[in-house]
Amino acid sequence: MKTPKRVAYVFAAGLLGLLAACGGTGGGAAADGKTVTVYTVDGLEDWYTARFAEFKQQTGITVQAVTAGSGEVASRVEKEKSNTKADVLVTLPPFIQQVAQQGLLASSAPQGTEQVPAAEKDPQGRYFAMMNNYISFIYNPQQAKPAPKTWNDLLDPKYRGKLQYSTPGEAGDGTAVLLQLQHVLGDQGALDYLGKLQANNVGPSSSTGKLQPKVAKGELLVANGDVQMNLAEIGKSGGFDVFFPADAQGKRSTFAIPYEAGLVTNAPHADNAKKLLDFLFSPATQAKAADAFGIPARADVKSTGANADRITAAMTGVDIWQPDWTAVLARLDSDLAAYKKAIGQ
Repeated sequence: MKTPKRVAYVFAAGLLGLLAACGGTGGGAAADGKTVTVYTVDGLEDWYTARFAEFKQQTGITVQAVTAGSGEVASRVEKEKSNTKADVLVTLPPFIQQVAQQGLLASSAPQGTEQVPAAEKDPQGRYFAMMNNYISFIYNPQQAKPAPKTWNDLLDPKYRGKLQYSTPGEAGDGTAVLLQLQHVLGDQGALDYLGKLQANNVGPSSSTGKLQPKVAKGELLVANGDVQMNLAEIGKSGGFDVFFPADAQGKRSTFAIPYEAGLVTNAPHADNAKKLLDFLFSPATQAKAADAFGIPARADVKSTGANADRITAAMTGVDIWQPDWTAVLARLDSDLAAYKKAIGQ
């Protein structure tokens, strides 16, 4: 989804360095088996830091987490299937569904996942929504005046060279942009729109997160994003606001792109991985989702406090719809091919 980066309890500079990390750089944790390795999409770095410290305090197990883009972590699990390094995978749809279809996620039953709604987990128990999140857009309120409100506004020539969205097929948020436009405009309408939008688009980007500082500095006026990542960054440094483009009737809508977690097939530390999953889906941990501006996946857990109020305020009046991720994955290759053709690639 965004650019690979270092997280708390990361003992490698990136996915390619994970072999060394799993070799025991965890200060003795690997030697006595008290470790678990997570391949995760980025966006939850600060939240992981606190949660994994709590998990270690409770269990003595050190979490080794390596982050990268949503498609990249999924691809790495596939590449390593003959010599599995990851114990737990956390990534976005439709990449988690793709990994499951490849037989690379094992059926598991983390405690608490019975409270995750059926639409947000695999019927075979291979993955479960861990934290909910929703696609959004951001704009620079100082320079984008009047503020953009509709999809049609984004076609205005004043945004030429000042608008960018992450690339569908490479970034989870970018793929979500394509799906959202299909929902709003229909399949052909989405392609026609993106063809027109290309006149304003700066160009491809595999990183959604890198677009935030560009909007804050005014290098870009508009970019895509997601509620969790955007509100978390606004809380740190500000510089932009969140919005949901409206259709021709003024209706704003979005859909969930949850952080989904699953046990990797042939996980080298499967018992520790199951303990971590139990911890992540526990009521106490779920209740802290708002610390990262996320929403608990468990239906019986509600976040409270200022962060939860900000999420509610940002999404007030926005309709939420539910993609059929199995259908999305089945047609993803053809949709991406059509997208590339529409924008002239």
